[in-house]
Amino acid sequence: MPLWVLAAGVAVAFVVAFRVYGRSLARRMALDDARTTPAVEHADGVDFVATSRPVLLAQHFASIAAAGPVVGPIAAGVAFGWGPSLAWIVLGCIFIGAMHDFSSLVASMRHRARSIPEMVKEHLGRRAWMLSLLFIWLSLLYVIVAFTDVTARQFLFVQDGRPIGGGVATSSFLYLGVAVAMGLVLEKMKVRLWVATLVFLPLVFGAIVLGQTFPIVMPGSNPAASWGAIILIYCAIASVLPMWLLMQPRGYLGGYFLYVVLAVGVAGLLIGGFRAEYPALASLSSKDGPIYPFLFVTIACGACSGFHGLVCSGTTCKQVSKETHATAVGYGGMLLEGAVAVMALATVMMWPQGTPILSKGPSEIYATGIAHFMNRVAGVDVSWGITFGLLAFATFVYDTLDVATRLGRYLLEELLGLRGMRGRAISTALTLGMPLLYLVVAPSSVMIGGRQVPVWQVVWTIFGSSNQLLAALTLLFLAAWLSEKGQRYRFVLIPAIGMLVTTATALVLQLRNALIDPAGLSGPSGLNALLAAALLVVAGAFSLEWLRTIRGKRPTTPVEAAAP
Repeated sequence: MPLWVLAAGVAVAFVVAFRVYGRSLARRMALDDARTTPAVEHADGVDFVATSRPVLLAQHFASIAAAGPVVGPIAAGVAFGWGPSLAWIVLGCIFIGAMHDFSSLVASMRHRARSIPEMVKEHLGRRAWMLSLLFIWLSLLYVIVAFTDVTARQFLFVQDGRPIGGGVATSSFLYLGVAVAMGLVLEKMKVRLWVATLVFLPLVFGAIVLGQTFPIVMPGSNPAASWGAIILIYCAIASVLPMWLLMQPRGYLGGYFLYVVLAVGVAGLLIGGFRAEYPALASLSSKDGPIYPFLFVTIACGACSGFHGLVCSGTTCKQVSKETHATAVGYGGMLLEGAVAVMALATVMMWPQGTPILSKGPSEIYATGIAHFMNRVAGVDVSWGITFGLLAFATFVYDTLDVATRLGRYLLEELLGLRGMRGRAISTALTLGMPLLYLVVAPSSVMIGGRQVPVWQVVWTIFGSSNQLLAALTLLFLAAWLSEKGQRYRFVLIPAIGMLVTTATALVLQLRNALIDPAGLSGPSGLNALLAAALLVVAGAFSLEWLRTIRGKRPTTPVEAAAP
């Protein structure tokens, strides 16, 4: 089947979903621009910054579109085939993922930009609040460990003796420097945004070329650990800087860069002449287990992500200047991530089963696919296109890593009552301490089933399970909030129950696999078993607390009248 047929069909589905279901959700939430948003009411120039819709959409998209919508669809496509993967990405995005993001964003705005745990505390009580904090903390650790490791390994990629990954490392640091310079120009010199865009956006693409001229080659016996430590140090610095200095300009530039990547992918799919060579259904099971539930937790962020709710209620809610912007930013941002996931899946679909490239890591598969799109459409050299694709992948991950760190800082500040710069430093150090210890102490790879497996792959299905389980718990809270306000809530409750059952099943199966592993519980299987059990216990306790609370409450006023 020609890929352009599938790409056109997905595009039409997403556009119709935005105009029909997205607007329906906006009416249900009674969005009103006359209502002052937290970004305007509490403006402080650091965390609360009213931001225009295009800038915020670009930043939000860059923050949520991490390695998940690339790694997950590629891994699932190779394991199960593109048919079920594509179906879950499209349907999951429209009816669950985008709805989850939009609803989380609006709920936080209606609660003065409070985080999900804070809202849980108000509506479900202190015990549910503590359980949500614990669960989110575990989920953020998975995000940081998995994404840091996959980025560090990308910087080690070598092709034909050339350290392409080292060049990408150079380009990524230059890209961050360009973002800081743009932030200073906008804030201190008051240059118009469109002028700054014309100056600094081309510099991002110039960094791609310059990076390959001066690649960074990391010495030592475990260079992945060294890169991981450097990336985490960057996250520590970025998480305490004012948002205007790095996060906003980096998200803005990164968003446009990712738009270009999307355009390249769309052009390659529509006019590149590629066909779906890989089987639509390759297998009903993978190394982890059967297609249900592992298709869903492997794709993870490509269809629905609990991490997005943290972004919406942690940073994005503090920057929305008008309520009606929530539809484009929240619902539309997730549809853009779905497009990224479809494009990533296409980099598997374009190759016949057994092609050597499909045995490589997801970043290499993705970058190679992007390179061939660029070559077919514009005649760009494949080796240069691979560099472009790898930097795009790094941009996805970088933008999410420091957001995850900032969110971890917010949570600890909230839990421990920390304030000021000293509080920011302490909460950031605590957030990154465990991932840093894990990545530095852990071996560069571990032996599972007689083969070497990188660290990110060891934790990926646990990460996917925790991520989508977090989304399920967030939807449970949203159902309680809407019920309390006299609003219909089945549109969030039904997906919540479905995802709760699916992710719990995945965790139970992973726990069982760990217990019967002949290597015993002393290695990675033991860690996976411990974490799977912890996630199940915390999620179960939260669900019971939710059920107890929602049964004891009666609706009060409609949600339209409930906003402060």
